[in-house]
Amino acid sequence: MKKAVALLMMLVMSLSLVACGAKADADNSGAAASETTTEAAADSGESAEAEAPAEAGKVYNVCYLVNGNLGDKSFFDSCNAGLTELESAGRIKLRVIEMGGSDEDKPVWLSTLYEVSEAAEYDLIICGTYQMPDYLKEVAEQYPDQKYLIFDDDTYVGQCDNVVNVTYKQNDLGYLVGVFAASMTTDTSIENMNEDAVIGFVGGVDSPVINDFLYGFIAGAQSVNPDIKIDTRYTNDYVDTAIAKEYGVSMVNDNKCDIIWGVAGNAGNGAAEAALETGKCWFIGVDSDQELTFSSDLAAITLTSGLKNINKSMIWFFDEWDKGNTYWGQLVNLGIAEDGVGIVTDKNYQKYASDETKAAVEAAQKAILNGEIEVPSALTDPDGAAALRDEVRP
Repeated sequence: MKKAVALLMMLVMSLSLVACGAKADADNSGAAASETTTEAAADSGESAEAEAPAEAGKVYNVCYLVNGNLGDKSFFDSCNAGLTELESAGRIKLRVIEMGGSDEDKPVWLSTLYEVSEAAEYDLIICGTYQMPDYLKEVAEQYPDQKYLIFDDDTYVGQCDNVVNVTYKQNDLGYLVGVFAASMTTDTSIENMNEDAVIGFVGGVDSPVINDFLYGFIAGAQSVNPDIKIDTRYTNDYVDTAIAKEYGVSMVNDNKCDIIWGVAGNAGNGAAEAALETGKCWFIGVDSDQELTFSSDLAAITLTSGLKNINKSMIWFFDEWDKGNTYWGQLVNLGIAEDGVGIVTDKNYQKYASDETKAAVEAAQKAILNGEIEVPSALTDPDGAAALRDEVRP
């Protein structure tokens, strides 16, 4: 009977989603309030929903639902790496279900969520990314006793008391990348670094999250050189590599950009192709270590990548749970202190960055950690981000 009900619910998903309420912009004020509470709790080592510490030696039964496939060398693999590390340490029992990533697979995402929730076997069900919140909210409301975690999404923060949203401080990440890029562009001893202090940013959608990367990026770059120019353009999606490549070529040929940061998912890789094709520019990756995902020629012109450490955030979450600190119904926004974000510091970074550049990045990271620097955020100051973006255009 329960399975029949689950199937029926899947057929009427659209009606259920209407009942769930509006998403995104309508929820921003509530999300911000939840984030503030959670960050303060994280800083103090306590939680707004503190519980007695878990019993010694507790092993959690965890199901990780991949709305795609492993082998992406990005978010899905990173999350799995953290969970696998926990499993190897004997802290969790792990089941991974790869659900496929095509449009045809999307009904499977919902039916699988229902199946694993109905089984009532798992202490925690994990999924991730912007494609899953609608499905998760529908199911989480039907199974209020089941606990869920969704990473890199804050769509329905606080609307389900059994769901924790884990996000990452992309503004802090952007600041580190900005310090690095501005420092590198002044080092004309490196091939393709011209005398004009101009760097580029190819973003996905002109949205608060993408502009949060950008706001930090500009602030970090200006801390090195107040007169630096940043050419910012948006692909308006996350798949169109052709338009990103077109933008990248224009940035290089028209404005003499010598470094471009791609923050547009797969679309951003078009900017890397532009850097390679023109032979006059370097690229910086995002989210995962793109030197490891690119072909050898693209990897060779990728100086570093800004990281969202999904793997480390999984370990952080279970460390907190073991301490009795839980965040159900809240947003946990992880930064440098929690290893939620960072920057690649080996391979090409080690090869090309001068001692002065490395020291500048390390100093910026330390200053963020000890509170000397508070990086502005487009999530709370969208108008400031837009104004600064326009102010620094070439």
